[in-house]
Amino acid sequence: MRRFNLAVLAALSLTTALTAVPARAAEDAPRPLGLDHCTATACHFDVPPGTYDVQVLLGGDAASRTRLGGETRRALLPETAVAAGERTARSFTVNVRTPEGEPTGPAGTPGLDLTIGGGAPALAGIRVTPARHARQVFLVGDSTVCDQPGDPYSGWGQQLPQYLRKGLSVANYADSGESTVSYLQNPQLWATVEPLIRPGDLVLVQLAHNDKTTDAATYRANLETLVAGVRARGGEPVLVTPIVRRWFNSDGTLDNNTALLVNGLGVDHPAVIRSVAAAEGVPLIDLTAKTKALVESLGVEGSKALYLYNEKRDNTHTSVHGATVYAGLVRDELLAQHLVPEGLVRAEG
Repeated sequence: MRRFNLAVLAALSLTTALTAVPARAAEDAPRPLGLDHCTATACHFDVPPGTYDVQVLLGGDAASRTRLGGETRRALLPETAVAAGERTARSFTVNVRTPEGEPTGPAGTPGLDLTIGGGAPALAGIRVTPARHARQVFLVGDSTVCDQPGDPYSGWGQQLPQYLRKGLSVANYADSGESTVSYLQNPQLWATVEPLIRPGDLVLVQLAHNDKTTDAATYRANLETLVAGVRARGGEPVLVTPIVRRWFNSDGTLDNNTALLVNGLGVDHPAVIRSVAAAEGVPLIDLTAKTKALVESLGVEGSKALYLYNEKRDNTHTSVHGATVYAGLVRDELLAQHLVPEGLVRAEG
């Protein structure tokens, strides 16, 4: 596939408004550039690591439904329906980094790679430019959050980008198997993330699933260290309680230590996170409470689709569907707590 550099990227343009326009108006305008670097299912842009704005023009002669992903299986744009003969523009901001997925994983493919999918995909134009004023949403977490490299797994952080518009970029530095202890100790993790944080950036922290042998005092101190580090860089920390494990009691509830992330030492991780958030004046997304309520409402059978029970007998890791639903819960809290502007968040996804 042909590649092109930043000078060419800067010259690309979409000659369309941000609303649907008749096909003939689009045909009369100059043809958007960039499609010669795409196939029917993918695009590649030879750009260095950084943050990029992507504008796409969707639609064709027939009715279409187009979804865009990219890099390590990230969901970047939800499936978008366009009526026959119309064009609709959409935009998002994407983080390009090395490694492109989990921080301790393989480097991945250099540049920006996008995938084109959906029920009836139709990509009519594309423009990629360096993002000048994007705000980063950093994610610090474990395997339930990370950019999972392969099916059927997906972390909720992998699905979060599709809920955000141009101007907000998800930089997912969650990594499988990490605890608060290992995340702080590994130079590929916190020591790499902390210098990247800029004033105004959000840093969402969800670490608990692997703190199985961490005592309460150490766990609390580690959370406080992460909060202080974010604030020292001018960022805004947000503590996130962990998603529940799908571990039912006989009465159909999740009121047990396995489900609610109480470790073998009796450390109630969500309770400690709530306490630190209150003491430090940090915004809290109580994902434990929200996922517990949802899983219980769906019941033993209905909740299987959120996790990988059917595929792997796995009651901890989420399916693409489950990760998308849980990312939606995070999106709702970002809006409800006014952590991100309403205009930069999508209702669909």
